[in-house]
Amino acid sequence: MEQPEALRRLAPIVDARLDILLPPAEGLLERLHAAMRYSALAPGKRVRPVLCMLSAEAVGGLANDALDGACAVELVHAFSLVHDDLPAIDNDDMRRGRPTCHIEFGEAVAILAGDALFALAFEALANCQAPPNRVASAIRCLTRAAGSDGLVGGETVDILSEGTKPSREIVEFIHARKTGSLIAAACEIGGHLGGGSDSEVAALRMFGEQVGLAFQIADDVLNETATSEQLGKAAGSDKDRAKATFPALLGLKEARAAGEGAAERGIASLGPLGSNAEPLCELARFFVRRSS
Repeated sequence: MEQPEALRRLAPIVDARLDILLPPAEGLLERLHAAMRYSALAPGKRVRPVLCMLSAEAVGGLANDALDGACAVELVHAFSLVHDDLPAIDNDDMRRGRPTCHIEFGEAVAILAGDALFALAFEALANCQAPPNRVASAIRCLTRAAGSDGLVGGETVDILSEGTKPSREIVEFIHARKTGSLIAAACEIGGHLGGGSDSEVAALRMFGEQVGLAFQIADDVLNETATSEQLGKAAGSDKDRAKATFPALLGLKEARAAGEGAAERGIASLGPLGSNAEPLCELARFFVRRSS
């Protein structure tokens, strides 16, 4: 599928801003900063930051209003990938078509680079040029999404569920936190920084939660159906590790249907935002139908 216009328009803006926010790879910390830049600037669609900026536009703001918030979300995402790939967790050698951070820089530097990316995310968000009440709301949102009730909690249950026969409730718990929490936060942060009302921000959060579920289901399906070259990482790894996924639970056909249903529920939640939300709807449909 051809990428939606929003990805083509906004992803380069995010990359340019990340390049500025990330410290230069020089001096005594050259290797640490090089590892941070290697991970955060790795080729990718920039799904989460684009959702953040589109959410700002959906409530009547400008994409640029949410740019630093968008970069903060992407930095947290980059931190999570660095740590997920480590031997102690998923032990992956490839990410986005090239060696993972710990393969390129060593485990110790990779761990520290992930830690530093996480800290930089909150520095970027705290320093963004927006009214203080909007910034405070955005920071609360990102901290909640990243912690034990969000990304880290989902990853923990994901690891502990390997090799078991989990229920649908457990699989949805993992997906809602490991992936959905940060995608929902991206939308919510964009709504806050764009000046959205409480009801508008709530609608964006509902959208993000459902689209996050759809996105992860699509990822799980692709892990079983795409090639390593298409994915930029090892194909079939979920099945090899007996991961708790929708395809493992329901089969590919039903998993695809579940992803489509989640995307459509997310789109329906944006009804109050009218035509301003159409780019978000387009992106949601792209997520569940992509081939890589």
